[in-house]
Amino acid sequence: MDGRTEPDDLTRATVTVAWVIILNKPFYPLYVWWLVGSGVEASLGTLIATPFFLAIALLAPRGPLAARLGLPLAGAIDTIIATKFIGFSTGTLLFLAPCMMLAGLSFHRGEAWWQRGAAALVFLVFIAGYDRLGAALHAWSTAELDTLFSLNAFAVASLMAFIAIRYAGIRRDA
Repeated sequence: MDGRTEPDDLTRATVTVAWVIILNKPFYPLYVWWLVGSGVEASLGTLIATPFFLAIALLAPRGPLAARLGLPLAGAIDTIIATKFIGFSTGTLLFLAPCMMLAGLSFHRGEAWWQRGAAALVFLVFIAGYDRLGAALHAWSTAELDTLFSLNAFAVASLMAFIAIRYAGIRRDA
């Protein structure tokens, strides 16, 4: 026996979100190149956390709770890394909103303390990262910052909409 189990609905939703993030990550530097034209090197730093999301997708059959706990935490780590690389003013810290949403949706009723812990950790990451990470690795112009902020706000809204749709109707009774 290899320890694998058939994932429950919440874990399947977690894996789906992890794969959507994995598949979208390589496009971010391309968006920066296309929309801004500079700072692509700094935006490549947003790819660093991709293996965390892959680990969540691969871990889920053996550790459903670990995967469901790991997704909002990996997202929070990813957000801090992205904020350090491309800067606070680009709005990357907004990605903590879907992380908090995942903390609220990813747990069964009997896992309330895990849920509270995940939410608290995401909030602590917000406090730690709020305008405290220093200068970005690229000096963006005001117009470039506006473009990046718009890009990130749109991406956050899109991810939150996807999460809401994917988790809709899932029972959390277990």
